Amino acid sequence: MTENQGELSVWHLTLLALGTIVGGSFFLGSAIAIKSAGPGILISYLIGGILVYIISVALSEMTVAYQVPGSFRTYAEQMYGPGVGFVVGWVYWTGIILAMSSEATAASVFLRTWIPGVSLSVMATIIIIIVTLLNLLGAKLLTTLESGLALIKISAIIGFILLALGLIIGVFPGKGPIGIGVLETEPLFPGGLTAIAGSMLIVMFTYAGFEIIGLAASEANNPHQTIPRAIIFTVLGLTTLYIIGITVLLPLVPTVNLTNEVSPLVISLTRSGLDWAAGVMNIVLVIAILSTMLAAMFGLGRMMHSLANEGYAPTWLKEEREVPQRGILFSGFGMLAGVALANLLPSQIYIFLVSSGGFALLFTYIIIMATHYKFRKEKGCPPKGNCQLLGFPYTSLFGLISLIAILISMPLIPGQGAGLFAGLSLVVFYTLIYGIMFI
Repeated sequence: MTENQGELSVWHLTLLALGTIVGGSFFLGSAIAIKSAGPGILISYLIGGILVYIISVALSEMTVAYQVPGSFRTYAEQMYGPGVGFVVGWVYWTGIILAMSSEATAASVFLRTWIPGVSLSVMATIIIIIVTLLNLLGAKLLTTLESGLALIKISAIIGFILLALGLIIGVFPGKGPIGIGVLETEPLFPGGLTAIAGSMLIVMFTYAGFEIIGLAASEANNPHQTIPRAIIFTVLGLTTLYIIGITVLLPLVPTVNLTNEVSPLVISLTRSGLDWAAGVMNIVLVIAILSTMLAAMFGLGRMMHSLANEGYAPTWLKEEREVPQRGILFSGFGMLAGVALANLLPSQIYIFLVSSGGFALLFTYIIIMATHYKFRKEKGCPPKGNCQLLGFPYTSLFGLISLIAILISMPLIPGQGAGLFAGLSLVVFYTLIYGIMFI
């Protein structure tokens, strides 16, 4: 083990994961899912939390057994062959690049309200350059920065929960208790069960990012203990925050009023007369997006490092540095290309980029569960730890089938069908590339 491999603690890994997860997808993109499913969105978030727990524990078992660069990509290659490892690595990298391009675009929209003279494309380009350069500083410095940003985001969600509870019970002067508010007339399932199913892609996307713990495993201190604990802390803490946050949001604003151009948290606070809090939440939204991009770039650089070292990426990306500088820079250029795509396809581009990235994540999670199933069948429990996923193989199969069902249900929300087509096209494209170059 190199010195760098022992730098990251449970605290570092947990906050790095939270830095990746809590971003624009929750503060902004969740409006799409909430509007579609109505108050029934709570069921979606509960199911999402259960699935994320199953996926993360499955990944943890494999990570505890073998800390290798590339994490789930390498495990998939070991279980199903190099072709699967190649495709899942590149699909994940491309999907996250598209998703982070959407985050940069969203941040630019909000920043332009304060700096109106700068175009969206220029603003997004500046953001991507800053995120790329900061990642070149190394894991320890980046996780220290992410710790502060993650705490700001978590504190903002907790602050919103407290403000919303204050409005519900009536602690603000001159404002009576809202009680259940608009829920009194709001239909519980306005779009039926199909809307619940369709909302699951965005819900899973708001949870996405925990897999970065696996990608950072080779740099963790005592990974057999830190990896499982970091995953448990991340998943349980986040599920609790999300469900409570959405629960107190629902009485404040009719779900039909939500839009993917304004954060649902901001709309609810503005509608309740707390304009000052809405302004603060907009600032937090930008911080959340920048934090997500920083943490995502961390994982992208290491995924590209793994692909290059296996000969699955251009040879000039191969390097032996502790900080994969070439992989980070290449990923930065990829994000810039994603922003250029946003300019070419301006209509509904946010939901297209989010759903394309969401497909890549779902595809990755499906591969993780399929890999874990075969891993446990062939190798049993991790050599230095007990099996953590209770109910195997049934829980593993439940997670796998549920993820496939979510993937199939993507077109149930307008705009996600294009993302499904783009995602499937990526899988076919990289499969063909592998067949041409390596078979």
